[in-house]
Amino acid sequence: MNLANKITLARIFLVPIIMFFLLVQVKFPQIRIEQFSITYNQIIAALIFIVAASTDSLDGYIARKRKLVTNLGKLLDPLADKLLVSAVLVSLVEMGKLGAWIAIVIISREFAITGLRQIALLEGIVMAASKWGKWKTATQITAIIALLINNFPFEFIGFRFDLFASWLAAIITIYSGIDYFVKNKHVINFDDQKQ
Repeated sequence: MNLANKITLARIFLVPIIMFFLLVQVKFPQIRIEQFSITYNQIIAALIFIVAASTDSLDGYIARKRKLVTNLGKLLDPLADKLLVSAVLVSLVEMGKLGAWIAIVIISREFAITGLRQIALLEGIVMAASKWGKWKTATQITAIIALLINNFPFEFIGFRFDLFASWLAAIITIYSGIDYFVKNKHVINFDDQKQ
């Protein structure tokens, strides 16, 4: 297994660690500044999430730079992204920080695109990430970080950046899903006679 794929696997292994800090009530103290408060658990989870999310760019860069791009990597990378984002979204819903409908929209899109990728794979086609897919990932990561750190520093000026970022991520997620299906409609065979 090459270095890029090992980095992708490391991202997958960080998922349960992030969830531990988000959901298991370890008795760490809170940081309070006026009306703003955050637990050390959330800070640790946010930092691990940032490290895990940043490995997405790193593994892709290494794979391209060292010519280590493999079909395994093309399949593992989006899977690692989906596991990371889905696990944290579900945790945020559990914590009451995110509306379930946003998590459902994002996770449903991920299942749909994974299904499309599987159909393409059966046809011998490996679908690479699109521009909108990359924007989707960036907006989701931004929204998740804002939610994990309790909207810091925007909380001090009364701007709900976390809410804005969540809505933006949901909108771009929907658009990118539609974009994938439109651009890859040739992969889906609706002709019943050939089946």
